Amino acid sequence: MSGSVASEDVDRARKLAADAGRVVVKAGTNSLTDDASNLDDGKLDKLVDDIADLIERGKDVVLVSSGAVGAGKGRVGFSPSDTVEESQALSTIGQSHLMRRYTESFERYGLTVAQILVTQHDLEDSDRFTNFKNTVETLFEWGVVPIVNENDAVATEEIRIGDNDMISASIALGVDADLLVTLTDVGGVYTGNPKRDPDAELIEAVGRNYDEVERIVETSANDTFGGIRTKVQGARTASEHGIPAIIARSTEADVLEKVATGRPVGTIFTPINDH
Repeated sequence: MSGSVASEDVDRARKLAADAGRVVVKAGTNSLTDDASNLDDGKLDKLVDDIADLIERGKDVVLVSSGAVGAGKGRVGFSPSDTVEESQALSTIGQSHLMRRYTESFERYGLTVAQILVTQHDLEDSDRFTNFKNTVETLFEWGVVPIVNENDAVATEEIRIGDNDMISASIALGVDADLLVTLTDVGGVYTGNPKRDPDAELIEAVGRNYDEVERIVETSANDTFGGIRTKVQGARTASEHGIPAIIARSTEADVLEKVATGRPVGTIFTPINDH
C-alpha cells in the first residue's frame, strides 16, 4: 500500500519487541470462547502456553483478559437479551469461572496468578493508578502473573465498546511496558475485512501510513468486525509513546515466541517517539 513503512523501521520495531523486558498481552473474548460462548479450554491453555514461554524468557507479563461476559453466557443456560444490566450480571458469573480456569492452566507451569479489575476511570485517576502500578510491581517481585480485566459489573459505557483494548494501552504506558501485544481472532490489520473479503491483504506494518490504515479500518469495519477499530487505536496510542505494538491472531502457532524471536507476525505498529 502507498506510504508503506520503511524496512529499517520495521526491523528496528521487531528488534525492540523481541528485546522487550515487560510485555502487556491483551486477549479478546473470541480468543477464549467457542461459538456457544463457553470458555474454550484449548484456546485458553494455548494462550497460557504462549505467555509462559515469555515468562520463561525472563519477561514480566501483564495479561489483560476479556471474556468474562462471554464466559458468563455459556454458564447461565439461556440466551440473555444483551441489555447492559444483563451483561454486567453475566460478567460476575463469567469472571470467577475465567479466573478458575486461568489458575488451573498457569499451575501447569508452577505459576500463580492474581486478579485485578479496573475501569478506565481508575487508570485516569492518578492516586488510583499509582496504587494499581504499585500492586503490579509487587506481584512481579513475587513472580505472580497479574491478570487484568475491565470491571464490567460497575462499568456502563465501557461494556458497550469493549474498552479492554484502550485499557491495555493505558496499562502499557503506565507500567512502563516495552511492548503491547493484542491477540484477536484475525491475523492483524488488513486492507479489507478478511471475514468477508477474500482479497483482503495483511498490512504488515503501520507507522507513517497510519492515516491511510485508519481510513481502511473505518471503511471495512462492521458490527462484527468493528472491534478492530479500538485495537488499532490502542496500538497507535502505545506507538505514539515509543512502545511497539502488535496485533496478531491468538490461534497462530507459537505466536508470542515469534514476537520474542523477532520473526514477522501479525501487524506491527512502529514506535513514533522514543520510549
